Amino acid sequence: MSGNVVKSKAVLRAPPSSIEAERGVLGSILLDSHRVMDICEENHVVAETFYDNRNQMIYETLRGMAHNSQTIDTLTLCEQLRSLKKLENAGGVGYIQALIDQTPTAAHSEYYINIIREKHLLRTIIAYARQAEASCYNDAVGADLLLGEIEQKFLSISDKQGGTGLTWTQAINNTIAHIDRLFSLGAGAVAGLPTGLANLDRKLKGLRNGEMIVLAARPSMGKTSLAMNIAECVALGRNIYGQPMKGDHNRKRAVGIFSLEMNTESLAMRMLCGMSGVPAFQIDQGILNPKKVNMKLSRGANDLKNAPIYVDDTGGLDVMDMRARARRMKKRYDIELVVIDYLQLCNYREFSKQGRQIETSQISGQIKSMAKELNLPVIVLSQLSRAPEQRGDKSNKPKLSDLRDSGAIEQDADVVLLLRRPCKAPKDDEFDDKRLAIVDVAKHRNGPTGEVRLDFDDTLTRFGDRADTHSETSGFGNVEE
Repeated sequence: MSGNVVKSKAVLRAPPSSIEAERGVLGSILLDSHRVMDICEENHVVAETFYDNRNQMIYETLRGMAHNSQTIDTLTLCEQLRSLKKLENAGGVGYIQALIDQTPTAAHSEYYINIIREKHLLRTIIAYARQAEASCYNDAVGADLLLGEIEQKFLSISDKQGGTGLTWTQAINNTIAHIDRLFSLGAGAVAGLPTGLANLDRKLKGLRNGEMIVLAARPSMGKTSLAMNIAECVALGRNIYGQPMKGDHNRKRAVGIFSLEMNTESLAMRMLCGMSGVPAFQIDQGILNPKKVNMKLSRGANDLKNAPIYVDDTGGLDVMDMRARARRMKKRYDIELVVIDYLQLCNYREFSKQGRQIETSQISGQIKSMAKELNLPVIVLSQLSRAPEQRGDKSNKPKLSDLRDSGAIEQDADVVLLLRRPCKAPKDDEFDDKRLAIVDVAKHRNGPTGEVRLDFDDTLTRFGDRADTHSETSGFGNVEE
C-alpha cells in the first residue's frame, strides 16, 4: 500500500517552475527591453524556457519584436498579440498590464533569468530521465547501445546551455599565441599532432583538432598499417624511426582506436613486429633464431606496453555507441587522437533501413561531429570503389569520387588521403619499385594538396620517409616575407 501511495504522490508532483520569476523576466523586458533582451539572448533563453504557456507566447512575441527593432511596451505588445490573434490566449490586456505592476524594477532581471533557466534545466533532465526509463523496457535495443544514446542525450543538455564559451576576442588571442608558438619552434614546425612521417607532416602540417581525416585505399594497400604507424608515433612521442618528436610533441599522448576489422591481439602483433623489425610471417613459420628475435621483441614490448593506446575491437559497432565510448575515453584517458578502422564496417541503427548510401552519409556526419565535440583529430579509414581499376588508367590512381558508398564522406572530411602503391598496378611506370607508396592529399581544407611519396616495407607492414622528392607539389603560391 505504501508503495502505491508513493507512486501516486510522484505522479501528482508538478514539474519544477517559478511562475513568479517568469513574470518578473517578462515585466523586466517591458520596463527595459534593450538591456534585458540582450541578457536573455546571452543566456540562451527561448520560449521553452518558460513553463506557463501564456508566458511562452508573450516571450516569443517580445523576441520577434526585438529582432525587428520594434518599440516594446504594454501597448505595442498588446497590439502585436492582437494582430497575431494571440492576445486572449496570452492572458489578455489585464494579464500583460499586471506583469509591470508585479515587477517594481528591472534591476533584478538577471536573478529572475537564472531562476527560470534552472527550472527549465530540471524539467529537461526529468523529461530525458523518463524517456530513458521507457527505453529500458524495450527489449529490441541492446543495453550498451541504449547507454550510449542516453548518455548523449544528457550531455546534449549542457551543449544547449551555450556554445564553446569562447568569445571572438579570446579566439583571436589564442590564434596569435598559437602562431607565436609555431614561430618559436622554427621552420618545419607543425600546427597539429605530427604523424611521425616527415614527408607527410610537411604537407599536412600535422593533424589538427576537430578535423576528420579520411584515409582511403583499395584492399591490401596498407591503410591500416599507415594508421597504426601514425597512432604508434603519437602515443610514444617519437617519429617512425624512434627519434623524439620536435618541440612539445616529444611526449606520450593517449590514442583511442576503434578496430572493427582486426582484434586487439592482431593489432598488437602487427605493431610490435613492425617496431621491432621482425617479420610476423617468419615468426609464424618458425624460420627465425628465437634468441635474437626474443631480444628484439622484448625491447619493442617494453616501449609499447606502456604506450597510452586504448583499443576497442567490438565488431559492427553502432556509430552512436562509438561516440559514447570515445567520449568516455576522452574523459577517462584524455585521448588526443581517435583512429577508426574502418568506416564501412560501422552501422547506424536509426538509418539502417533507408539504404546504405543514406546510412553511410549519416555515419560520416556523426564522425565529423565527434571530432568537433571532443576537439581532437579523428583518422577514419575508408574503402574505395573498384572505379580506379575499371577506368583503364595505367596507374590505377584513385579520385575523391571513388570513396565508397556516399559522397558525404568527401563533403564531411577536412582532409582526404588516397593511398596507392604502384607495384599493385602492372601498367604503372613505377611498377618495379616494390617499396614505393604514394599518399595523394586529394582534399585539404586548411592547406595544400598534392602527392607525398613514402617507403613501405611489406614484410614489416611499416611506412617510412622517401628520400626523393619526386612529384612533391606544394599547392601554395609565394608568400612575401
